[in-house]
Formats: sequence, structure tokens, C-alpha cells
Amino acid sequence: MARSTQPKSETQKLSRGFGWLAALGVLLVLAGLVGLIYTGVATLTSMFLFGWLLLIGGAVGLLHAIQARGTNFFWLGVVVAALNIAAGAVILRRPEAAAEALTMFAALLFLTGGVFRLVGSVVVRGPQFGWTLVQGAFGLLLGILVLASWPSSSKYVIGSFFSLALLFDGLGLIATGFGGRRIVGIVSEQLTGQDGRRDEPDEAATKPVPSE
Repeated sequence: MARSTQPKSETQKLSRGFGWLAALGVLLVLAGLVGLIYTGVATLTSMFLFGWLLLIGGAVGLLHAIQARGTNFFWLGVVVAALNIAAGAVILRRPEAAAEALTMFAALLFLTGGVFRLVGSVVVRGPQFGWTLVQGAFGLLLGILVLASWPSSSKYVIGSFFSLALLFDGLGLIATGFGGRRIVGIVSEQLTGQDGRRDEPDEAATKPVPSE
């Protein structure tokens, strides 16, 4: 019985873990939907999170650099940590200006990426010619639209991207959670069936031998 109860407890733990994963996915999906509705709030929230991440990362990097003093990478670690701390402080102090700068940077990335994809698809003409051409045109159009309405576009672009990332990550976690629970259930049923067949008495062994 100890052998049969141990796999069941393990499968229950796995099923519970996948359930928590699906619940986290639901929370991320709800947060993404709320962020898509209130894009301005999502933009400021993402800026504050980014600033705090830079501050914490810079502080941790500075501690590591101090612990590694005397090595060749000491000053490099100090400079990188100081830059992270300074960037985090600036973002937390001026989140609107940071959002404008990041929006401009994202628009330029869309423009350059779209141009390179368009030129590359026309020059190479590989098997993914049509798909690469569509991607390049979409990136170029998106960059032009963001730049055309900049800096007002900075109020919703970063928040929209952040909310979409939460939404798709949440959907992925939900799919993983439900799929994992389904697989665990199938495995648990197979293990239960094998234990039931193993516990059945052998008719040939239990059949009485006739006396001569």
C-alpha cells in the first residue's frame, strides 16, 4: 500500500502545482486586460517597476563588485552598478520623460527592423519571403504611426506593450496549467489501473488442486 499511495500523493502535488500555475495565469490575464483599458496607468506602473528593478539590480551589482574587489572586473562592476542606480533614480523621478524616451527608442527599433526586413526579403527572396515582407511592412508602419503622434503616443505605447505581454504570458500559463493537470490525471488513472490489476488475485494460483 505504501508504494501505491506514494505515486498518488506525488500526482496530487503536481496537479495542485499546475492548478496554482493556471490561477497565476488568470491573474496575469486580468491584469493585462485592465492595463489595456487604462493604458496611461499601465505606462506609469511599468516605468515605476522598471526604475525599481534598475535600482535593486544596481544595488546588488554594487555589493557583488565590493565583494570582488581586487579583481580585474571591480571597476567595471562599479561603473555598471552606478549607471543602473542613476538610471533607476531618473526613471522614478521623471517617469513621463522616461516613457517618452523609451517610446522614441521603440519607434526607431520598429523603423530600422522593418526596413531591414523589407530589404532583406526583397534581396534574398527565401522560402519565407511573403511572411518576412509582411513583418517588415508592419514594423515600418508601426514605427511611423508611433513617431507621428509622439510624444503623446508615449502615454499608451509602453503601457499597451506591457499589458499585452502580461495577457499573452497569462494565457500561456493557463494553457500550461490545464494541460499539465490533464496529463497528470491521465498518468494517475494509468497508475491506478496498474495497481488494481496488480492487487487482483491470480485465479490459477488460488484455484484448489483436486485430490487424486
